[in-house]
Amino acid sequence: MSSWLERDKSAIWHPFTPLKGMTEPEMLERAEGVNLYTKDGKKIIDVISSWWVNIHGHSHPYIAQAIAEQANKLEHVIFAGFTHEPAIRLAERLLDILPDNQSKIFFSDNGSTATEVAIKMAFQYFHNQGIEKKKIIAIDGAYHGDTFGAMSVGDRGPFTAPFDPYLFEVEFIDFPDADKEDEVWKHFKGLVESGDVASFIFEPIVQGASGMKFYSAELLDRMIALAQGHNVICIADEVMTGFGRLGPLFAADLLEHKPDIICLSKGLTGGVLPMGVTSCTEKIQEAYRSNDLMKTFFHGHSFTGNPMICAAANASLDLLLTDDCNNNRERINQRHLAFLKQIENHSMVRNARVIGTILAFDINTEKDTSYFNEARHHLYPYFIEKGLLIRPLGNVIYLIPPYIISDDDLDYVYTTILEFLNSY
Repeated sequence: MSSWLERDKSAIWHPFTPLKGMTEPEMLERAEGVNLYTKDGKKIIDVISSWWVNIHGHSHPYIAQAIAEQANKLEHVIFAGFTHEPAIRLAERLLDILPDNQSKIFFSDNGSTATEVAIKMAFQYFHNQGIEKKKIIAIDGAYHGDTFGAMSVGDRGPFTAPFDPYLFEVEFIDFPDADKEDEVWKHFKGLVESGDVASFIFEPIVQGASGMKFYSAELLDRMIALAQGHNVICIADEVMTGFGRLGPLFAADLLEHKPDIICLSKGLTGGVLPMGVTSCTEKIQEAYRSNDLMKTFFHGHSFTGNPMICAAANASLDLLLTDDCNNNRERINQRHLAFLKQIENHSMVRNARVIGTILAFDINTEKDTSYFNEARHHLYPYFIEKGLLIRPLGNVIYLIPPYIISDDDLDYVYTTILEFLNSY
């Protein structure tokens, strides 16, 4: 095994990983259900769904079979000028479960590209009509991806510092903590009423990468209503929140006023293959329906609408829309809430919170919550040693497990966390 790890170190540049000073990665042999199995025989429970993508468990036979069958019929074709049944079925099924105002699906490759598509779609919406609107509003602390447009509307910090000179200007509003809601609302209202804002992009109700931070659905609803009343295109980045993470299928289901554009990825294929989707309303499309070729949305990717990935997504939807899956999400939520009561008053715990299948809390450290809080360097290896994949966001521990996780596995997760808190 050491030979494999040496070869890895020689040949591979891992994401979000320094090239010097980090521990060696775990060498995986296989995965099944919620479990990852290393080459040396260790079992690790994947409590974060491998970066929030895996919703039905690893190596699910139903999804694997759908991919295999499609691979033997049509593995890929250019999606400009051609189409196929798996993509058509997937688009129709997504529109059936998305908010009623969504009426068209644009395929791409991942969460970052889904947001790139959305941003470009919104800006060109005004360009095609000869309307000068160039501002975009985003929420401080946001993470929308690592491509340049997505970075531009994301939090400006260490991750973006080398690229800041190349990012376009964005109007950031503060994260709407409960004690800041009035201040944030006034700032947002002033920006929107200025008349030169094109779009408002947000992670609805939960900001993921900034530390699983929750904010008011009621406030977001008011913001969307105000924005749409001033012809501001509202973009919901549901890459993390989509497909049941917050309880309902989409965070937008918790809102009265629905976004104009919705970005999807991660759980879309059950976490098996990469795909991004951007959906939009009829209103958005109207600005592109023209005999003028230059009003075309000139955007695409080599693997857009890949048939095998569409087959995986259709199989994932089959599983997602069952009563069993819905019941599992409710079960996880109730188990999380019960564990929340055990830890919320613990001296080492701050701001314990639960929504849907997500549980998160801050470890009480002297430093503020931050991705670079040194607590992360102790927490991650500690839990790996205990057989749990928990990848803290700084000093924020969070659980976002596959929906099939058993009560026994959850008991082990909770017990291990509690033991850690009592000994930290």
